[in-house]
Amino acid sequence: MKEINYWQAIAEALAEEMERDETVFIIGENVQEAPFMATRELIQRFGPERVMDAPLSELAIAGATVGAACAGYRPVCDLNFADFIYCAADEILLKAAQQNFAHAGKVNAPCVFLGVAGGGFGTGPEHSHVPSAMVLNNPGLKLVLPSTPYDAKGLMKTAIRDNNPVCYFFHKKLMGLKQEIPEDEYLIPLGQADIKREGTDVTVVATLYMVHHALEAAKQLEGKISVEVIDPRSLEPLDMDTIIESIKKTNRVVVVDEDTQRCGVAAEIGQQIMELAFDYLDAPVARVCSANMPVAGAEMEKYCIPQVEQVVAAIQSVCY
Repeated sequence: MKEINYWQAIAEALAEEMERDETVFIIGENVQEAPFMATRELIQRFGPERVMDAPLSELAIAGATVGAACAGYRPVCDLNFADFIYCAADEILLKAAQQNFAHAGKVNAPCVFLGVAGGGFGTGPEHSHVPSAMVLNNPGLKLVLPSTPYDAKGLMKTAIRDNNPVCYFFHKKLMGLKQEIPEDEYLIPLGQADIKREGTDVTVVATLYMVHHALEAAKQLEGKISVEVIDPRSLEPLDMDTIIESIKKTNRVVVVDEDTQRCGVAAEIGQQIMELAFDYLDAPVARVCSANMPVAGAEMEKYCIPQVEQVVAAIQSVCY
């Protein structure tokens, strides 16, 4: 085992896959200097032909990514901020997502769209979202949300090897998080949730940085309420089986996600729970999400995105 932080885990996965497969390359905005560190030091190892700085046009970068993927490469497109997926929406949501379907299964687009997501630094409405619901609303895309260094590395390697386009959002608040991971190679299958903490009274399904809010809430309630925390790790595919099995045990559930409450990830997961596990529920499904508004900057941000005390309150509301 070795201790590694979150961004190093992503960088290590990228390097290993580039070493393993010469069709893997990185293209994006300022990827050679790597402001979010995920592609740091790769330029020295693989050179500018495989770590390609591109002009500041997300649509053009995504278009080049899709074209290269259809031509047999496995590009990783670094958009910097996940919010910039809106700028590249046509190429990602309509082109990458639908290539296989539109060509009757004869054309694949194996690529990864990489972006740092979420709030926590007061960076305002254009740099603080987790645009998961938009990805899920466009069939053909897979979506990965790693919450730990271990998950970040294993899921990235799997995403690169997948024959479908994968959106991979990592959280800026987790960059320095450290964890021991195996020295040997490992992959984590998409669609396999992880139980981050076992409990008996209530299930909390949480994504990305919200996993750590859920774990902190569970810690604060220890001795009063036994909280089970489940991290789906990927939302497409989504491991509902693990979630349902947990609800059969706890009979209560809270879904915590940093996307907006209205038409967001928590709404989708909550509805699937109602359809698949209604008879096991002793209380309504509770949600803790970002407010239905743009994410405010500076000190006002905390009123927009979920806080630990909101997760604690939601858990108490379904248990008492």
